Amino acid sequence: MRYTLRFMDFNVLLRSIALGFGIAAPVGPIGLLCIRRTLAQGRAYGLATGLGAATADAFYGAVAAFGLSVISNALTGQQFWLKLIGGSFLCYLGAKTFLSAPAPKNLGDGARTGLLSAYGSTVLLTLTNPATILMFAALFASMGATDAPGLVVLGVFIGSALWWLTLSTLTGFARKVVSPASMVWINRLSGVMIFGFGVLAILSALIKTSS
Repeated sequence: MRYTLRFMDFNVLLRSIALGFGIAAPVGPIGLLCIRRTLAQGRAYGLATGLGAATADAFYGAVAAFGLSVISNALTGQQFWLKLIGGSFLCYLGAKTFLSAPAPKNLGDGARTGLLSAYGSTVLLTLTNPATILMFAALFASMGATDAPGLVVLGVFIGSALWWLTLSTLTGFARKVVSPASMVWINRLSGVMIFGFGVLAILSALIKTSS
């Protein structure tokens, strides 16, 4: 019985890791931020950005897995304002990125301050999409993982963190061959794309409210 229980728990953990990895993998505004920050400031900044997203994913996963309906209803009920705030913040980050000058590479991955800011800003940005709770709830129910909510949350965080570690590491190799001139255009392109994601988020909130 103990062996079966351990095997079942391990199976739930592995499926939750795969779920967290799969949810984090599609490249969106957070992925662009991770790539751009890695290229501009180093792997540590890219990883800190990704871990912020993984933390927010784990939080929303916990809300869904533990059935915390009070928190879920409160957050989903404020989707308009959260999307508006998140979209506005993306527009700000996009404009800031577009105007950014290439950072000197000789500072190294961890020599500059602001890792906590990179982490915290991504946590807040990811939390502005409470619809993630509903997605997690549906996925957890379909995989039968709600019987082990703690393992589910741990697996989601590990899977998400693995994706961000992979992305920041691979991007870090490309950083070595990116010239300052190329970085200017990377900043401009990523800035426009991040700003575009912000505009789409704001339009989505406005359209949903008017409908």
